[in-house]
Amino acid sequence: MRRSIFSFTLTLFLLAQLLFSCSRTQPENWTHFRGTNLNGLSDSENVPIRWSETENIAWKVPIKGVGWSSPVIFGTQVWITTAERDGEWFSAVCLDFETGEMIRELELYRPDEVQRMHATNSYATPTPSIEENFVYVHYGTYGTACIDTRNFEVVWSRTDLNCEHLQGAASSTILYKDFLIVHLEGTDVQDIYALNKRTGEIVWQVGTPDQEAYDEVAPVFRKSYQTPLIIQVDGEDQLITNRSLYAISYNPKTGEENWRIFYGEDSAVSMPLYYKGLVLVNSGWVLSQGAPYFAQLLAVDPKGKGNVTDTHIVWQTDEHVPQTSTPVIVDSLLFMIEERGMLTCLNPATGQAYWEETLKGHFNISPIFAAGNIYFTNTKGETTVIKAAPAFELVAENQLDGTFKATPAILRNAILQRSDDFLYKIAVSEEK
Repeated sequence: MRRSIFSFTLTLFLLAQLLFSCSRTQPENWTHFRGTNLNGLSDSENVPIRWSETENIAWKVPIKGVGWSSPVIFGTQVWITTAERDGEWFSAVCLDFETGEMIRELELYRPDEVQRMHATNSYATPTPSIEENFVYVHYGTYGTACIDTRNFEVVWSRTDLNCEHLQGAASSTILYKDFLIVHLEGTDVQDIYALNKRTGEIVWQVGTPDQEAYDEVAPVFRKSYQTPLIIQVDGEDQLITNRSLYAISYNPKTGEENWRIFYGEDSAVSMPLYYKGLVLVNSGWVLSQGAPYFAQLLAVDPKGKGNVTDTHIVWQTDEHVPQTSTPVIVDSLLFMIEERGMLTCLNPATGQAYWEETLKGHFNISPIFAAGNIYFTNTKGETTVIKAAPAFELVAENQLDGTFKATPAILRNAILQRSDDFLYKIAVSEEK
């Protein structure tokens, strides 16, 4: 009897060890814009802090066309979208994470006509979403598709979800349970879709949140480029989206509205954040005498119902708030970089600023945290690395060639950074 109990206990112990070992060896993935949790935080613990065109570059692969979408990674595959500079074709590219070898390039769309685009944008700016066996690519009005990553076949494709972008598409998709959430908000229509991720069929759709308010502003101020966020409040999921004019919370299962706040007139780009019961949303540009003047960051208590503009805004600031990039929150510190280089560290619970520092260059890229440091890359390829600390501490400055507007992916102790011509894998050489 004792032997049986001992054998049974030993079996349980070995099984537990096996499961623990498997969980520890599971590779880190990067499944969305700003990471698997859409928060700009990497789990890597030994990320490079110094590199150049000749130092700590594991591989550098040319990417045909141009795109400002971020790479997404699952298992051994890296996926990235790209398009011809004039929008003649739209493609998805799969690379090997370890070697950079081109595994497959799939041309997906050749539209008969293309809309004009802002000079700072690209025809492949929305970041894909990826999960085991499937990647979902989105090019705004030109098409949305699901690709089987095992055989590279297109599972479904849609070109009938349309809007007039005016300045190009930028909203990235996110996965939620069995849904792919897609934003298509232009000057003519402002639609959010939940698609069945296996079939592409529309499960729910919501349009313009307030037609009368939208009719009162010029079409250029009705569009938006935001990527939404899923949070949980009192056990219930909320889909947070900072649309033009309004930030709104929806039930992601049905599209039913929970609450909204009104904040401004122009296009939102920076995505929402969530910190200890507060939703932080970016207003996009607030207009002064008809011209873009400043952006606001607003902290909202997400427990309200209906229009909570007058009751649930906890704090707000318009001091050096970026309109394009998304801030990153590390522990109890929020770091944000304004387009012209003003870097601010503040308390996300109160909005109190701790310090400000000016970095060189123009910034469109969202900062990413990894291994105690935060990485800020400007459009000319210079990355400033600082400590994630309540006082400014410069760690390193690094330079690559080209133009940079895509937010990097940082995982498995490597940085995947995209320029206008190349995708880099930055990693410390194992020989050192």
